Amino acid sequence: MPSALILPETGFLRLPDVLKIIPVSRSNWWDGVRKGRFPSPIKLSERCTAWRVEDIRTLVEQLAAAGREVA
Repeated sequence: MPSALILPETGFLRLPDVLKIIPVSRSNWWDGVRKGRFPSPIKLSERCTAWRVEDIRTLVEQLAAAGREVA
C-alpha cells in the first residue's frame, strides 16, 4: 500500500489529503459535506479547515461495506 494511503490513528487531514483517499472533485466533496454524505470539517483556525482522521476512516469503511463508489 502506498504511504499516502496509510492513515495515522488520530489527527487531522487537510482537503488535498482527503481527496487522495476519496477521489472526488473539490466541488463534489463540498456538496457531499453540505448534504451530509461526507463528514463535517473542523475549523482549526480562521483559514485552516481539516477533517478528523477517524471520520475519514469511518467513511472509507462505510463505502467499502456498501461496495460502492463515491461519486
